[in-house]
Amino acid sequence: MAARIIYTHTDEAPLLATYSFLPIVSAYAAKAGVEIETRDISVASRILAQFGLADDALGELGDLAKTPEANIVKLPNISASIPQLKAAIKELQEKGYEIPDYPEAPSTPEEEEIRAKYDKVKGSAVNPVLREGNSDRRAPGSVKAYAKAHPHTNKPFGDDSKTEVATMGAHDFKSNEKSVTLPADDTLSIVLEKADGETVTLLAELPVLAGEIVDATYMSVANLHAFLENALAKAKAENVLFSLHLKATMMKVSDPIIFGHVVKAYFKDVFEKYGADLEAAGLSANDGLGAILSGLSGLEKGAEIEAAFKAAIEAGPRLSYVNSDKGITNLHVPSDVIIDASIPALVRNGGKLWGADGGEDDTLAVIPDSSYAGVYQTVIEDVKKNGPLDPATIGTVPNVGLMAQKAEEYGSHDKTFQIEAAGTVRVLNKAGDVLLEHDVEAGDIWRACQTKDIPVRDWVKLAVSRARDSKTPAVFWLDESRAHDAELIKKVTTYLTEHDTEGLEIKILSPELATAYSLERLRNGEDTISVTGNVLRDYNTDLFPILEVGTSAKMLSIVPLIAGGGLFETGAGGSAPKHVQQLVEEDYLRWDSLGEFFALVPSFEKYAEQASAPSAKVLAAALDRATATFLENDRSPGRKLGTTDNRGSHFYLGLYWAQELAAQTEDTELAAAFKGLAETLAANEAKIVEELLAVQGKPADIGGYYLPDAEKVTAVMRPSATLNEAIDSL
Repeated sequence: MAARIIYTHTDEAPLLATYSFLPIVSAYAAKAGVEIETRDISVASRILAQFGLADDALGELGDLAKTPEANIVKLPNISASIPQLKAAIKELQEKGYEIPDYPEAPSTPEEEEIRAKYDKVKGSAVNPVLREGNSDRRAPGSVKAYAKAHPHTNKPFGDDSKTEVATMGAHDFKSNEKSVTLPADDTLSIVLEKADGETVTLLAELPVLAGEIVDATYMSVANLHAFLENALAKAKAENVLFSLHLKATMMKVSDPIIFGHVVKAYFKDVFEKYGADLEAAGLSANDGLGAILSGLSGLEKGAEIEAAFKAAIEAGPRLSYVNSDKGITNLHVPSDVIIDASIPALVRNGGKLWGADGGEDDTLAVIPDSSYAGVYQTVIEDVKKNGPLDPATIGTVPNVGLMAQKAEEYGSHDKTFQIEAAGTVRVLNKAGDVLLEHDVEAGDIWRACQTKDIPVRDWVKLAVSRARDSKTPAVFWLDESRAHDAELIKKVTTYLTEHDTEGLEIKILSPELATAYSLERLRNGEDTISVTGNVLRDYNTDLFPILEVGTSAKMLSIVPLIAGGGLFETGAGGSAPKHVQQLVEEDYLRWDSLGEFFALVPSFEKYAEQASAPSAKVLAAALDRATATFLENDRSPGRKLGTTDNRGSHFYLGLYWAQELAAQTEDTELAAAFKGLAETLAANEAKIVEELLAVQGKPADIGGYYLPDAEKVTAVMRPSATLNEAIDSL
């Protein structure tokens, strides 16, 4: 297979930015003989692929990721919640695609089949397929240097701050976890033996490999209800904001159910009175308050029910708001309460979130499962005690994350069940032996997870390599008192002996102790590698970057694939929806493409290795230097109209990149090819900037949200005829 870079088309702001940036990348790459192809893995494309109306690009890339030839640049994509999935389906139907509605409660085999197709699209459907390797994610040196020279503000907590984390601590996923390491290849099954004697097969076949860790756990819904009742009472009594924090996109089965329980707990009286009406109308608490309110218009009691919800908000504990101007509460949309972005924002803002009036206030941050809630509470306690972290002086906490082959909780979706009746859930091996079991009640949320041995061994290898290369201590965030972590610690201690660790500082600490240790070093200006499992990888690569450099979108994220290829990720997409809204309203895109700039450097370097193409390495080195100049000159998108937006930032990156290529001496042919472009772009800087600024301030038509019109988006995202002519004629 010929070497090539696959650049992914995804969703929202990253997709819009691609229409502006990729023409520059493709033109420059072509001059160096580097082949770039695109694949559409957007939520719209993935939906259409399920019904044979588009190519299965995700499946193709999943196969490619298991080969040495893989070289994939992956931009942030929508991890669709149910409301998002329904909205995407509606838009596609309106565009003429004959696809069925999402069956909320399938009652026929046909509906079951349709639901299964859509379930393959919702939540974190992309990352587990592509991530056939473990994660190496860190803030690039140039970003860290810029943050030190131009520090953002981390606000102090008030002396009397009431902000804290509320978590179950018992009867939840962490406390009920059981774990076993399989001695040999096997095929497991999961059954529910009901109290009345009936046996229901939840999963008939679960193939496992020798050395694989299998976990099982459940959350008691009765105890969840008790916890929520106490949390709501506490928030009311202390007059702080009630704020829920989950991962309803990645944990696409369990967390939407938990979200629904929180909605029902907050609006307990409303659901007691009108629950049957809402259920009959297909309005589910799991979809959030927003979906319920938007579906009330056709109901006979719609106005009455809406008034009841509004009265409950007035009477209940004060809710935090995602957007107070538009009345969007913390309980409106499950995908709006993503914990890894929302809690760091809370810490950065001095422990305050936003209420109904847009004002800031102390917050009770509700994280039902206690698995990693202690990490955030430790951070809050540290900042309360020691003051806010100073970006100008602190060190950094890069991450090595175990995520290959759907490791841990993020691979649990097909093994997560809402229990239909009281009984015992058992995990059996092929011989019928019980490996793991739990007594459960109706409504409890039970799940199993897998972690294969080869990814763990690769993870340890990557951690040691990073510790040696960076001369930085590495800490495995593992709790010996937690069942899964205890099994993992056995493997880590064994696999560490396979490497030369002399002179390296490698520790194993519980997540809470690891947080405190890392924060102490951070304040001393020292660096510490966090070596974590899959969920903490996600959390830490938002938490620390947001405190260190103000955002997680500027991270360098490399996934050395186990088969030898490379996956290069471009940062977080949590802010992507609001940027699309701004573009549509005023033709201004604030999305920062730094993540794309960073990802392309190692991607070009990988291409140089795969294709034995020195010119690709020259391309990479020039881009790296250009990005440093870009940061020094502060060419990232501004915060308001009339300043450089995403399109202008691409122009400046293209200018600096062309100048670096023209000036380098390693490849004289490449230098000659870019000399004219560098001169043209520099000479026309004022004109290009004027053309880019001229379009701002009025609505932009992109022809759709989930499936925008390519021609319209191209026109919007490439408004400078002068720049287009220069790039297209290279």
